[in-house]
Amino acid sequence: MLTFSNVEFGYPNQPVFRNLNLNLDQHEFAFLIGKSGSGKSTLLELIYMNIIPTAGYVQVGDYSSDTITEKKLPLLRRKLGIIFQDFKLLEDRNVYENLAFVLQITGTPKRQIKKKIIQVLSDVGLTHKQHNMPNQLSGGEKQRVALARAIINDPKLILADEPTGNLDPETSFEILEILKKISNRGTSVLFATHNYDLVKKTDARIIKLVDGQAIKVVVKKKLQP
Repeated sequence: MLTFSNVEFGYPNQPVFRNLNLNLDQHEFAFLIGKSGSGKSTLLELIYMNIIPTAGYVQVGDYSSDTITEKKLPLLRRKLGIIFQDFKLLEDRNVYENLAFVLQITGTPKRQIKKKIIQVLSDVGLTHKQHNMPNQLSGGEKQRVALARAIINDPKLILADEPTGNLDPETSFEILEILKKISNRGTSVLFATHNYDLVKKTDARIIKLVDGQAIKVVVKKKLQP
C-alpha cells in the first residue's frame, strides 16, 4: 500500500530525511511518532505528494512520486483520507453539508450522497448531529465529523496528523477505537501522534522518526518521547 524507498528531503539549510525507508501493508494500522521537528507532518505531505522527494521515491498504491503528474494528483488524493488536528470544517455549513460537499466535488451521483453520509455518520456515532453547525459541536464531535469526511470516499489509506492533539484522554481513545474499527474493515491507517499513552493502548506497529530515518519500536513500555 505504501513504500518509501531511500527517500531524501529537506528545506534550505534544514535536512529532514536521509535514506528513509518505510513500508505500510494493505489493511495495516501503524503509529508514527517522533519528537517535534522530526518530520511527521512532512512525511504525510510526501505521501499525498504535496511535496516530492529530492532523491528516492514514495509509492502509494499505483502512484509513484517519480512519475506522477499534476493531472493524476487528484486521483491519488481520492484514494486517501486525511484527518488534521484542527478539523478544517466549513463553518458556514452544517455537518450533513460538510460531508455532501466532499461527495459533490468528487462527482458522486446524487442518489448515493444521502446513503453515504448516513453510513459514515453512523460509523462515528453522529447521525443525530447531521443538522448541527460546527460551532454547535464539541471538539470531539468536530473530530468525528472530520473522520467521517476522511472515510466517506472509501479511501485505501487514512493519514491522521495528530488527530487527538486538541482532545481530552477519553475522547482521544474513542477516536482511536473508531480508526481501529475502520482499519479492521480493510483500510490502512497511519496515525501520527505525540500521545504516547494512547500509543500504548494498542498493539499496532510503532514507527519512530529519528535523525531523518524510520525505526521500528519494539518494546513499548520503554518508549520515550
